[in-house]
Amino acid sequence: MDSRIRRRPHRFTEEVEIDAAWRPDGGPRVHVALVEPEIPQNTGTIVRLCACAACPLHLVEPLGFDIDERAVRRAGLDYWEHAHVSVHESLEKFHETHAGARMWYTTKKADRAYTEVDYADGDILVFGRETSGLPDELLEQHADRAIGIPMFGPVRSINLANAVSIVLYEALRQTRGF
Repeated sequence: MDSRIRRRPHRFTEEVEIDAAWRPDGGPRVHVALVEPEIPQNTGTIVRLCACAACPLHLVEPLGFDIDERAVRRAGLDYWEHAHVSVHESLEKFHETHAGARMWYTTKKADRAYTEVDYADGDILVFGRETSGLPDELLEQHADRAIGIPMFGPVRSINLANAVSIVLYEALRQTRGF
């Protein structure tokens, strides 16, 4: 039996307005999506990252934890109120909601490095579970949009929060020109 359960969102996951004035031009936005995240500390850290970067975060259920868990709140510190977090019931619902968006699917199985992409306003960076990544069938359907982070050591993968940071800030570097 799958130990992950679907939980209702915490009150901090209500959509909030992101202050576009933090950059004079309003700046392009890149979205981050976590598909069935399992580790609350990673998600909390990514909430904080997205709040700092003014990037919307999408959580695709089922989540491997309750958003009310202390570990999630603690990792996100007091940045939850500044984050634009949306919770989607399933991957299918997420795709329906963002049908016209260009999505980049991050996986260790990709042949294309995340630095070989020309990111644009509105792009969505999609990341999978910490233990198994994105579903193989999804990656097969979108092989032309699969990207990865090169790894040179003997480890299986990079921590999810670190991977999101790496790819997100490359996308922001390109779209915001810093």
